[in-house]
Amino acid sequence: MNMPCIEFQPRATTAVALPPLMGLARLMAMAFQGTDLIPLAQTLIARATDDEHDANALMDLSTILLLQGLREVGLATQDQAIDCHRVYHLPADHAPALRLLAVMTPGDLMTNAPLAFLAERSDVALTMLYVRPGEALPTWLPPHDALWIAVSESDPVRGLLEDLSQACTGWGPSVINHPDRTLRTARTEACAVLQGVPGLYIPDTIRANRSMLQQLVRCEAAPSRWLSDGDWPLIVRPVDSHAGHGLEKVSSPCALAQYLATMPDAEFFLSPFIDYASADGQFRKFRVVLVDGVPYAVHLGVSSHWMVHYLNAGMTECAAKRAEEERFMADFDTGFARRHAAALQGISERIGLDYLVIDCAEMPTGELLVFEVDPGAAVHSMDPPDLFPYKRPAMEKVRAAFRALLGRAVAARSASPA
Repeated sequence: MNMPCIEFQPRATTAVALPPLMGLARLMAMAFQGTDLIPLAQTLIARATDDEHDANALMDLSTILLLQGLREVGLATQDQAIDCHRVYHLPADHAPALRLLAVMTPGDLMTNAPLAFLAERSDVALTMLYVRPGEALPTWLPPHDALWIAVSESDPVRGLLEDLSQACTGWGPSVINHPDRTLRTARTEACAVLQGVPGLYIPDTIRANRSMLQQLVRCEAAPSRWLSDGDWPLIVRPVDSHAGHGLEKVSSPCALAQYLATMPDAEFFLSPFIDYASADGQFRKFRVVLVDGVPYAVHLGVSSHWMVHYLNAGMTECAAKRAEEERFMADFDTGFARRHAAALQGISERIGLDYLVIDCAEMPTGELLVFEVDPGAAVHSMDPPDLFPYKRPAMEKVRAAFRALLGRAVAARSASPA
């Protein structure tokens, strides 16, 4: 897709200033803490009813709806907001020293990198510009010191990322997370790009349509026909699913048939199941973020189930798990990061993004097992500080690295010819 650019100025604002945007980080923290968001949603609905151009009310309302799992109405409300206004602002918590512009696209909570979590409690003023797939890109950009392409890879936005990649050639060296590198984070592409990295293991992954999977069901083909290390059991998930939605381990053709009977999707990712259990039988999934190639600890989830999600791993209920996570974070530089230095460096070099989140595990044989690389995965410190006092210091390290990354982008922009 290669579309001509058009003028893309924001609409004129009304004489009365709108109430400010609350934003994702604040609203998600409220939801995380168990706050009843219904009264706030009702207030936002009243604001939007009184003023149909109150884009901030509509955008915050859409975020609440998405947080409550009301995806369709949440996305419809978001579309209304973007029809009103393409540009949204979150002021800095301290005297603003740096203006960060994030290019985003409509979608659910995993469509764009949640930069508000990184910018909170800082001197970074965050402006968000929404562009839609299939439309011409703007020639006008809001004033900024650094530009971050915050759109994560998925099938619906690959064309947009390609268009943004072309546009970035004229946007200068302050561009962070260049979209052509974001395209490398697709599951199949990341699998291909990261093969052969020393100390790293990433399972072979393919896109499979229903016809291919039905061949497995009917025993007309073996998994090894498409997967170099493929055998039962397999991991299957719909394309563009996240957070474990539709993800299952299937151990036989019969189990795969039962799975397909419940899933209407046309395409799936297929990979071999890897048993990464530690010697104690527990599964440990690590989240690490690379900021300008330097790794930082985000979290460690410990579970008796192979599909580890931090929120359902029992970390809040188990002091021993929290103590293990605290040790992981305290010893990260001399422990995990040192053990897997070659693998983490290889990921940084081959993917090439300035900011990248990695979900991974440690194989019993010592390799770093990579599940996913995604610049849009959440990095936050919303966990209750009384139970997780070690989380905030770790997050402050990430925020400091984020701020330093922005500073280098600004310096590069200043040093470049006008």
